[in-house]
Amino acid sequence: MKKFRVKRYEVPGWIITAVEILRPRKRLSVSKWAEKHRILPDGNAIPGPWRNSVTPYLVEIMDTFDDDVVEKIVFVKPTQVGGTSAMENMLGSLIDQAPGPTMIVYPSDDLAERTVDAKLEPMIKACKVLAEKYREHISKKLQLKFGTMTVYLNGANSPADLASTNIRYLFLDEVDKYPGASKKEADPVSLAIERTKTYTTNRKIFITSTPTLKTGHIWKAKEEADAEKHYFVPCPNCGQYIELKFAQIKWPSKDDVPDNAERAEMASYVCQACGCVITDQDKGKMLEAGRWEYVRKSTAQPKSVAFWISTLYSPFTRFSDIAKEFMRSKDDPELLQNFTNSWLAEPWEDTKLKTNADLVMERQTDVPALELPEWTKLLTGGIDVQENCLYWTIRAWGDFTTSQNVAHGQALSMAEVERVMNTAFSLPSGEKMMVELALMDSGDQTDAVYEFCLINAEWVRPCKGVPTMQGHYKISTVDKAGSRANGMQLVLVDGGKYKDMIAARMRRPNGRGSWMVHKDCDLEYAEQVTAEHKITERSKGKVVQRWELKTSHAANHYLDCEVYAAAAADVLEVRSLFLQNQEGAEKPQEKVDQPPRQEPAPEENWIRKHEEWI
Repeated sequence: MKKFRVKRYEVPGWIITAVEILRPRKRLSVSKWAEKHRILPDGNAIPGPWRNSVTPYLVEIMDTFDDDVVEKIVFVKPTQVGGTSAMENMLGSLIDQAPGPTMIVYPSDDLAERTVDAKLEPMIKACKVLAEKYREHISKKLQLKFGTMTVYLNGANSPADLASTNIRYLFLDEVDKYPGASKKEADPVSLAIERTKTYTTNRKIFITSTPTLKTGHIWKAKEEADAEKHYFVPCPNCGQYIELKFAQIKWPSKDDVPDNAERAEMASYVCQACGCVITDQDKGKMLEAGRWEYVRKSTAQPKSVAFWISTLYSPFTRFSDIAKEFMRSKDDPELLQNFTNSWLAEPWEDTKLKTNADLVMERQTDVPALELPEWTKLLTGGIDVQENCLYWTIRAWGDFTTSQNVAHGQALSMAEVERVMNTAFSLPSGEKMMVELALMDSGDQTDAVYEFCLINAEWVRPCKGVPTMQGHYKISTVDKAGSRANGMQLVLVDGGKYKDMIAARMRRPNGRGSWMVHKDCDLEYAEQVTAEHKITERSKGKVVQRWELKTSHAANHYLDCEVYAAAAADVLEVRSLFLQNQEGAEKPQEKVDQPPRQEPAPEENWIRKHEEWI
């Protein structure tokens, strides 16, 4: 049989090159892409090639960007954990491997421009595969052009720029610093997400921020996510996986080590599982062996996943640094809020001003209703006027703003309130005292209130609530031309400040300086006095606090009464009562521009109590 020799030909190099170019690239995960291509600049904490081993907790967050099921990733973070770098890695990976129209939204246009100069362009130019695709000559400051895609950069303060051009990839950075929604426009987050609607099957939305308030964008996004994950690490002593919590950072007491700096330096983490000490030297290996675990999951295949982590996990922050910052911040509400947000990655709540009905009932004393504590030096009243009734309260005051509710109730007429406020109350010594000043809300039935206050000018003034003032109250006058009340004294009251005072003093144990109630206090009063709570919210780019009803149907009439009674006490200089202990000291009622009332004789009191008999 004849054999044939097969002639071999060498494949030209240009063909091999062409095949290599046309062959589909194997797509790397974001974390592997970063290790292969990302170079961190000299200003970074650890410059040079990106290493996932430094911040291993970022790996799953970055790789979730490649998950076909997940379309929204929420990252609630403190400062100094590498969150911004993770977002930049996602951006670089998609530019190189999965190009598509992309937008990054920053809190403002100015910040967007600064970020391009300081971070994005240096990252692009330091990364060879990105630099090759970058078309710098046709790019604009806020429009970076690449071979097959454009990255748009916008400030949340320019809503018009957020409402055009369809995009596939959306990055929302530091969303809790975005300005609020206007009357004409939706909030910036909603406007930006609206632009991804045409890519409903393959869009990606990454939202990240340090939290501010529970009502902030990032915390709401976390709560609305289908699933939530926290990072758990193995204890080097017992091996159990634990979540690092601030409460487990321990340091010596002030009695043992008086100096705060020394105490902070001695801080260490105590494992909640075994009680053994974990040091900063243990953290690196713990992080590397750590894993994200679901703490909440509402569906088998979540389309939105939230990741939460605190500064305790940062490889750049020691446990003693956290302790030191807490000691520096704990006595200053503004500093403490920053610590809570930027270090613990938790929303801020002013728990010192929380109140509840049980707390009021705990403030009961042994003194029955309608009787006065022995320390009483002053009685004031507060009257809240409603459409079909009036609520009233009478409060006793002593040195150092110590106070106690003597009586409270509901009246069907102003005449009934007049009788109550003209009642003589007895001290344990038998001495009689009467309400020296009451404030009456003039917001409802204004003309009738003014007329009542004119007739009873020796003991009652009209008052009006105002949102904010420098002081707690201000003396003004009624400006109503043609009215008998024109020129009458009107007390303007900053209710928020008095609610702060009541809430703070309510938390004190009974005694000097406390806000107390009588022995027979009822639950209805207790619930109304605590019907409001103080919330913190962002308004016009600023963080503000205000009191609001806990529920829309709650009644807060007794709280308003107590605010007016407290304001009346301030008008009578209650805060200086402790200076008036000397014989012949000026009596509080002489501070008001009205003659003091004459205390009724015993027979007058008897007649008042039995008017129906007459």
